Amino acid sequence: MTGSGGTALTEELLTWDGVTKHPHRYGGIEFQLNGKEIGHLHGNRLFDLLSPKSERDRWIEEGKARPHHMYPDSNWVSVYLNSEQDVTHAVEIARYKFERMQE
Repeated sequence: MTGSGGTALTEELLTWDGVTKHPHRYGGIEFQLNGKEIGHLHGNRLFDLLSPKSERDRWIEEGKARPHHMYPDSNWVSVYLNSEQDVTHAVEIARYKFERMQE
């Protein structure tokens, strides 16, 4: 993986139509579509997204995400960006959310 996982993820998300980058209220970077959060990046290695419970559970069961690092019983998931595969999973989950936000 060239650069960090967070850099690769940021570069990908910003190519999507309408996605913008903003400071996140708890630190890091938030990615938005039409003023609504897709997900946020803490540093270069941790990406958090909010999903409906069924989707949250599916991402975790498939090993593509983990329960949220601070609120494991919430509908948030965390993706640790330690490999190219992790970045691929983060992009997949973000793309799924992005597409639902456009409906």
